[in-house]
Amino acid sequence: MLVPSDDPHHQTSTPFERIRQVDEDGAEFWSARDMMPILEYTKWQNFKTVLIKAQIACENSGNDPTDHFTDASKMVAIGSDAKREVEDMHLSRYSCYLIVQNADPTKEVVALGQTYFAVQTRRQEISDAEALAELTEDQRRLLLRQRIKVQNTDLASAAKQAGVITSQDFAIFQNHGYRGLYNGLTAEGIHRKKKLKKSQHILDHMGATELAANLFRSTQAEEKLRRDQVQGKDSANDVHYQAGVVVRRAIAELGGTMPEDLPTVDSIKKLEHAEKKRLAAPKSKGKKRDEPSS
Repeated sequence: MLVPSDDPHHQTSTPFERIRQVDEDGAEFWSARDMMPILEYTKWQNFKTVLIKAQIACENSGNDPTDHFTDASKMVAIGSDAKREVEDMHLSRYSCYLIVQNADPTKEVVALGQTYFAVQTRRQEISDAEALAELTEDQRRLLLRQRIKVQNTDLASAAKQAGVITSQDFAIFQNHGYRGLYNGLTAEGIHRKKKLKKSQHILDHMGATELAANLFRSTQAEEKLRRDQVQGKDSANDVHYQAGVVVRRAIAELGGTMPEDLPTVDSIKKLEHAEKKRLAAPKSKGKKRDEPSS
């Protein structure tokens, strides 16, 4: 059963926040069918094209689309009190961010959506930075991994503007960043070094220190691509490589452990599942104010 959001500003915030829902496990999501009219799409098939683009962007950013785009169905009215079941998709906040980045930019509401989700991302970034010092290693991993998911989307967007277009282009581009940071190791080489299976995602098995290094590498590469208006795949690849080299050099100068030598840790999926379960657990009720103590 779905319940409406308990956000205190739910009724007065943006249209994107007003359609936010929360499932029985306490996880927030958006319905693609609800998102479609807000972004001024009248036909599902046209909006599905945007959904597909967003899923491709998600995958190109090194994230699993199934974590953010869930197939679903929805009952809609068809007249005379009749209803029928139609195709739908449940979306995470991250996937909504990707959708507005891939929707028709000429629509004013799309620009509003891009601003809204960018602001939310920035707020989360500031909140994360303030909270990191007080968090456990596992909590820091969760925050940093989520931040990288969004950051890698921004990096992929900047790379695309520079001419990195196809999936193969993106794979090569990503490997240049890894090679700079990991002393020449590609994603495949890191897998071997860390003794990870092919199906295991590198970022999901990093500790907080290694995640932070990769986040810094990604942000610096994106900033330079945009600032210098870099053009051409080779030039973009070189920017990403040099960003990795710079971060590696900083680690060396500070006497830190090189990322390829940092320990491999359990999949962050376990932490995410445990955190979701914790948030969904019913809170214990305290005594009423007028209840005498025993």
